[in-house]
Amino acid sequence: MMKRITLVMMVFILLVLAGCRKVDYTLIDQPAYLRVFNDLNYAQSMDAKDSKYPSLCMIINPVLDAGGMPTGGEVVGDFLDKRDTYAPPYPSHVGNSTSVQNPEYPGKEDVLVGPILNGFDLSSWAQVRSGKLRIMFFYRPFNTTPFFELDDRLKHDVLVDTTLTLTAKEVYTLHVLQKDFLTKQTGLLLRQENFHKLPLSDTMAYVNFYNYSAKGFWQADYSLKNQDVSLRSFKYGVKDTMNIFLTLYKGQTTPDKSPFIKNFRGNYLGTMIRNADAGSVNPYYDFPLWADTSADGIRTDIWERLEFLVQGLDISDHPYISGGLSNTYANYAAAYCLLNGKVQIGGSSPLGSGVPLPNLLVSLHSGIDNPRTFATVSTIEIVNSHIYLTTIQRKYPGPVYR
Repeated sequence: MMKRITLVMMVFILLVLAGCRKVDYTLIDQPAYLRVFNDLNYAQSMDAKDSKYPSLCMIINPVLDAGGMPTGGEVVGDFLDKRDTYAPPYPSHVGNSTSVQNPEYPGKEDVLVGPILNGFDLSSWAQVRSGKLRIMFFYRPFNTTPFFELDDRLKHDVLVDTTLTLTAKEVYTLHVLQKDFLTKQTGLLLRQENFHKLPLSDTMAYVNFYNYSAKGFWQADYSLKNQDVSLRSFKYGVKDTMNIFLTLYKGQTTPDKSPFIKNFRGNYLGTMIRNADAGSVNPYYDFPLWADTSADGIRTDIWERLEFLVQGLDISDHPYISGGLSNTYANYAAAYCLLNGKVQIGGSSPLGSGVPLPNLLVSLHSGIDNPRTFATVSTIEIVNSHIYLTTIQRKYPGPVYR
């Protein structure tokens, strides 16, 4: 009996030790900060039946054998899957996901992450060596086998092989995307961020917009596009030049009962122009954290509607598509940045055409307040028939429990 108990204890101890993985980090002198998204979201259709599923492996400064086979690299971002609609302000491994598939890099990777820079939390960016870097992206099977353990015949399918130059202490977002919808040409777009250098107020929420759709996407026949009904008005894409409008709502009720915030109904923000080739930073637009005058300065329950209209279309004409199922001809699309996702959408209401996204404000336990509402800096990117939200969060005081 004692021998059996001892054996059980030994097995338990071995399992515990196996679960305590030690990660050895290599300190990087003068690092740059890099975040990578796989924007290849094209639909599987008869026209694209031979397209590969875009499961990727990224290798920075790869090591290749005499035959060009990758055998290692300075940085390896494996299992890079299609990105999620929402990129939160914290690493993707924070949660309960057990899948090896990674919605971004670094995401689930155990790497040195960025610091708090000018009050912004860069823990969703990885530290990488600055300077000139060779970067390769390989197609890989959608399975759970690490890239370097795959059969040799599966490690030759190069998507991109190029060089990038990163400056020390700068913040970069790298996109893998489709450049041309008809030719299926793919490539990279590197954007050097500047949010950490701007004089942004803590009492204002900021958001900027990009259209990284492929050339020729919106003009293509609908049958060639992603027909997933959850994409609503974005299924058809948006035209190359779109005006952006903002409406602020108050309260988590049904759409018809959610009142508008005074002076924030259909406000024109600016113009978004498609450009999937330049990595320039687009301007940020803002609205006050305390736009609702009844808020107590600690928390607020406002949420946002964003509408994209082709130039010449008047926001006052309410060009809503019931349920988002009728063809917008790329003239109109909408997104709703909801408060805790509890606002009802769908049916014949105006919200039926909008894609739901998380709020541009965050409410969390900070100090003695649970919750307390804070403004964020956000980026919204439209890529073909998809819309993506990335939230960048300031560093907030931790919770105090009484």
